[in-house]
Amino acid sequence: MVRMEVAGLSLDKKTRAPILMLKDLAGEKMLNIWIGAMEAMAISIFLNQVEVPRPLTHDLMLSSMEELGAQLLGVDIVRVENGTYFAELDVDMGGKRSRIDCRPSDAVALALRAGIPILVSQTVLDKAGAAPEKEKHGDPATDGAAQMMRSAQSSQQSQQDSKRVAQAATSEKDEDSLADLLQRMQPDTKYKM
Repeated sequence: MVRMEVAGLSLDKKTRAPILMLKDLAGEKMLNIWIGAMEAMAISIFLNQVEVPRPLTHDLMLSSMEELGAQLLGVDIVRVENGTYFAELDVDMGGKRSRIDCRPSDAVALALRAGIPILVSQTVLDKAGAAPEKEKHGDPATDGAAQMMRSAQSSQQSQQDSKRVAQAATSEKDEDSLADLLQRMQPDTKYKM
C-alpha cells in the first residue's frame, strides 16, 4: 500500500464532474478519481475549513463510531474494476478489526476528518496512476487557492457561497449547484475547492 494525500479537487472539462486528485508523498504518482458532487462538497468543506452549523454526514459517522466505541484506523483504496474504484474502511471496535466496503470519496472525506492515512494499493496505482503533470498554476496543494478561499470566507460573498453549499447538500440539484459554485470561483481555486 502507498500512502497518498489529497492534492485537490478539479472539474472534468467535458463532463463537469468533480475529480478527486490524490498524490503520493514523494510526488511521483497521481491518482484522479471522478466522484459525486456531494462527496466533492464534503471534501471541499474540510479542505477550506468551512464551518457548518450542524454535523454533516461524514462528521456524524465519525462521532457515531466514537460513541459506539469504534475507531477508524485507516482507509484503503484497494482495487479498480472497469473504471470504478473500491475502498475499505479499517475499523477497530474493542479489539475486533473489521473492513467495511465504501466509495473512495467517502473514505477520503472520513480520513481527512479523522486525520488518518489514505492508502492506495500498488496494483491500483499501476493500473490507474500517472506521473503528475506540471500545473500551469503551480502545485494545486500549495498554489494559494486555499488561502484565497479562507480570506474570501470573511467577505459577504463567501457567506453567501457557504449558504449555497449547505443548501445544495439538501437540494436534488446538487450537481448543478456545485457546478454553478465552481463557475463563480477564480480558475486557480478549482484545484483546492
